[in-house]
Amino acid sequence: MQIKFSIVVPVYNRPNEVEELLESISKQTFQEDFEVVIVEDGSTLSSEDIVNAYKDSLNISYYFKPNSGPGDSRNYGMKRAKGNYYLIFDSDCILPPQYLTEVSKSLKEEYVACFGGPDAAHDSFTTIQKAISYAMTAFLTTGGIRGGKNAVNKFQPRSFNMGISKEAFEKTQGFGQIHPGEDPDLTIRIWKEGYTTRLIPEAFVYHKRRISWEKFHIQVNKFGMVRPILNVWHPETAKLTYWFPTLFCIGLVTAAFLSIFLNFHWFLTAYGVYFIAILVDALRVTKSITIAFLSLIAVCIQFYGYGIGFLKSTIALKLFKQKPEQRFPKLFFKK
Repeated sequence: MQIKFSIVVPVYNRPNEVEELLESISKQTFQEDFEVVIVEDGSTLSSEDIVNAYKDSLNISYYFKPNSGPGDSRNYGMKRAKGNYYLIFDSDCILPPQYLTEVSKSLKEEYVACFGGPDAAHDSFTTIQKAISYAMTAFLTTGGIRGGKNAVNKFQPRSFNMGISKEAFEKTQGFGQIHPGEDPDLTIRIWKEGYTTRLIPEAFVYHKRRISWEKFHIQVNKFGMVRPILNVWHPETAKLTYWFPTLFCIGLVTAAFLSIFLNFHWFLTAYGVYFIAILVDALRVTKSITIAFLSLIAVCIQFYGYGIGFLKSTIALKLFKQKPEQRFPKLFFKK
């Protein structure tokens, strides 16, 4: 089968990010034809002028629609794309020049209907962005939960860097209305349709993620609230590992209590060893002592935000039997 790529990017009030992304796309070493579809999701800050500036160098289309969330906007773009394999990116991504070449090579060697790629920190990122990138990708935190390069059928792609065939999109009808969480939900439905997924390690992007501790906390807290909802929708995918951040937080409080009031320090010492391991590994990865220490803050925010969100959502859904759409309306977009 001849693969024709269509890059689909939803955008909401981020014209500067779109410009950086399009600039990186225009520098791809890939020699075959591909298209770019930009979907403006009801923005008040338009990206249309920036898109028009790239019409001479890229086969690019621009659409504006009322705000209905990133998942629905991706679906909107895929329905209008002309290719047979869709590459989904967030607007805050930058592609290395070899990205499309690596994806094409990998799919020709071992075709799958859906793949995901990792993310990395670009040299231009701030120290906080680099620390957050470490926390979100490191094996010592939660970076390994979605599976590794050999975990075919187990890897859950994320929509900041995801590929899906036209056939799989049409079978599943694409992303749902939940956000965040629309990408693992789609992946699980892709599995149920009999398709496979895998990680393409060489297909990495530079993903900016959040630029402040507050925004990062809000993001990971939502991730935590979404996971129990997905466990209710797809109970066969529930894992004990999803409890890890919650148990980590409970354990840390317990360790501090035992150390202060019962003079029992071994539990707290174990946490100290873990944090030292994070510091050493972050230093090895980032080559910066500043970023390494900031990574400790990022990991704590990640575990606390996700863990509390996960516990809150689990209690609401399991103990009080509340409906997700009613208990957490801000996690759902309406068309």
